[in-house]
Amino acid sequence: MRKLKNEELNRHSIEEYKDVKKNDVILILDNIRSLNNVGSAFRTSDAFNIKKIYLCGITGQPPHRDINKTALGATETVEWEHINNTLDVIGKLKADQWEVLAVEQAEGSLMLNEFHPNKEGKYAFIFGNEVFGVEQEVVSASDQCLEIPQYGTKHSLNISVTIGVVLWHYISKITS
Repeated sequence: MRKLKNEELNRHSIEEYKDVKKNDVILILDNIRSLNNVGSAFRTSDAFNIKKIYLCGITGQPPHRDINKTALGATETVEWEHINNTLDVIGKLKADQWEVLAVEQAEGSLMLNEFHPNKEGKYAFIFGNEVFGVEQEVVSASDQCLEIPQYGTKHSLNISVTIGVVLWHYISKITS
């Protein structure tokens, strides 16, 4: 086995990537305080070819060196928009027939391993603040809550890890 060199990976250029059909999935970052987590969201979104990221409330915006440090250029490839109020984004997406799913521990949440997205569906995943999670009013406005099963003593995963797990699960289900 030999590790591949970057030039052997056959990745798109920035210009080519912008023209590639995106997966019908959107991220909504609800008051994320860590710029490194924002950058990681961009990088993971590029990897999974998502349509757009909404940066809401206090969530930092590019250009910023701490976002760029973890995004590694993905702020140039992933479409994004800052909207102050997360509820405004939810209303807009629901009006356009997107299913809005908060990733949060909540009564009646659907465990991620039991989430089977429709290949023709359009999904928006909301990720919340590192300390407080997704705000209750945002949870209430969502169509459903998804929860990642956890078996240790900690109550949650880092948002960058959570985004990776959720997007990988989504992509693995729609491409199988």
